[in-house]
Amino acid sequence: MRIAVFASGSGSNFAAILQAIREDWLTDTEVALLVCDKPGAHVIDRADAYGVPTFVFQPKQYADKAEFEKEILARLREAGVELIVLAGYMRLIGETLLQAYGGRIINIHPSLLPSFAGKDAIGQAFRYGVKITGITVHFVDEGMDTGPIIAQCALPIHEDDTEQSLAERIHEEEHILLPQVIQAIVNRTVRIESRKVTII
Repeated sequence: MRIAVFASGSGSNFAAILQAIREDWLTDTEVALLVCDKPGAHVIDRADAYGVPTFVFQPKQYADKAEFEKEILARLREAGVELIVLAGYMRLIGETLLQAYGGRIINIHPSLLPSFAGKDAIGQAFRYGVKITGITVHFVDEGMDTGPIIAQCALPIHEDDTEQSLAERIHEEEHILLPQVIQAIVNRTVRIESRKVTII
């Protein structure tokens, strides 16, 4: 399955996907395109190192979201992309991409949704004082982190945790869970009925 990864920052999950492919525990998968909305982001360097084609754009150079999503859509179709993986992409997906790829866009979020949606989820959970947080991989809909949940992983917040140490542990688990979910989708073992998602 040819996938596109959308990212805005360092790209550690992007690298984890590619490493999983290299190590053959994510199989029958090719990263056909990186889409990045932040020129200069480290994820672009990672893509170059792995030989992954990139589409880098600046949203402010377009009239609106529909305009830049039309260009993204053309790049996705040209690359034969079947699945979009949001891995630290800091923008809501708009109607243009949702209509074309509805049910074929997933996102990884560093909390146990529906708790702590949106930006700075790790910081939100840490400051709130919850004892357990985690990671969620979900399908993307028109809302912010509101799509049907595919898989979750819970992590305790230790008494001696700092926000940084918690973030490091969360990222380590993200690098395991996201390739696992991609593999299930590639294997056609993910089923969705209403909001309930099962992996068979």
